[in-house]
Amino acid sequence: MATQTLEGKLERKPFGPNTWALITADETYELLDPDPKLQQEGKQAKVTGQVRGDVMTMAMIGPVFEVTSFEILD
Repeated sequence: MATQTLEGKLERKPFGPNTWALITADETYELLDPDPKLQQEGKQAKVTGQVRGDVMTMAMIGPVFEVTSFEILD
């Protein structure tokens, strides 16, 4: 799985416990077990990690993205 860097808006989703998404210009990604410091509703963020095609979730809102590092942009 290739490492990617994505930029978008963080959103808390009302599906199950602790469901967070990164909304980019092209896609909605479900964040896999995001760091509490990343859980900031409405903030812009740049995240680095990889899409986990081997993981399914209850929310199923988009590709599952495992974050390895991040930066809050605003």
